[in-house]
Amino acid sequence: MATIEKNHDYHMVEPSPWPFWISVAVFVMMIGLISWLHFDTWLLFAAGFLGVLYVMFAWWSDVVKEAENGVDHTPVVQMHHRYGMMLFIASEVMLFVAFFWAYFDGFFRLDDVEQYARVAATGGHWPPAGVEVFDPFHLPLFNTLILLTSGTTVTWAHHALLEGDRQGLRWGLVLTVALGALFTCVQYLEYSHAGFSFTGNMYGSTFVMATGLHGFHVLIGTIFLLVCLVRAEMGQFTTERHLGFEFAAWYWHFVDVVWLFLFASIYVWGSWGVPLNH
Repeated sequence: MATIEKNHDYHMVEPSPWPFWISVAVFVMMIGLISWLHFDTWLLFAAGFLGVLYVMFAWWSDVVKEAENGVDHTPVVQMHHRYGMMLFIASEVMLFVAFFWAYFDGFFRLDDVEQYARVAATGGHWPPAGVEVFDPFHLPLFNTLILLTSGTTVTWAHHALLEGDRQGLRWGLVLTVALGALFTCVQYLEYSHAGFSFTGNMYGSTFVMATGLHGFHVLIGTIFLLVCLVRAEMGQFTTERHLGFEFAAWYWHFVDVVWLFLFASIYVWGSWGVPLNH
């Protein structure tokens, strides 16, 4: 049978096992998360999470090979990848909007007589009466400065790559990864000194879901940039072809912006007139 010559700019993806295995790994991880929350056992969650990491490595390795062969990732395909990343970040924005909505809903419904049970549960206050919230100008402000600094270092790395400065690219990425890891450590320290329970009231639940979800995104973004650092050391990024790094920078700036909204609304605005945990 004669080989059919490709006469278009689109990438016809080869059959791959990874969509199936990522669904299995995510399913195991989610069941493990439920077990962890209800039965205090984290082994199943860890197994699922390791499975997700392995599939991510294997799947993205295939994508990198496609990007490096000079055939599959045509300008049209790269344009569509950009559209896909934009839509992904837009979906992430709406996810955080839902948690902001839940947080502000706890406050704006306090004067609604039809929400008596909710008012009773909060003591008529938001944050609920007796809750000692974080001092926004202590660890939260420090973490804000960390993320803002990391936004400048990743931009430095990007501009260095465009100018062919490999040393600037390397050190910009090293500093960004280090700052991302530092942010995660500071947030863990903050949680360990919380003056309220994450499960005892609506404030604690919405607080940890919003800030914890953001912290998870910081962790993913740090891994994303670490992979970019390894690829940069392998010489896989050029001034003309560096789509993976560009997406990592977009994602990191998205994480920065979301944190600014979290800091302003949940930490600063949410702490007015209530006891602070110093």
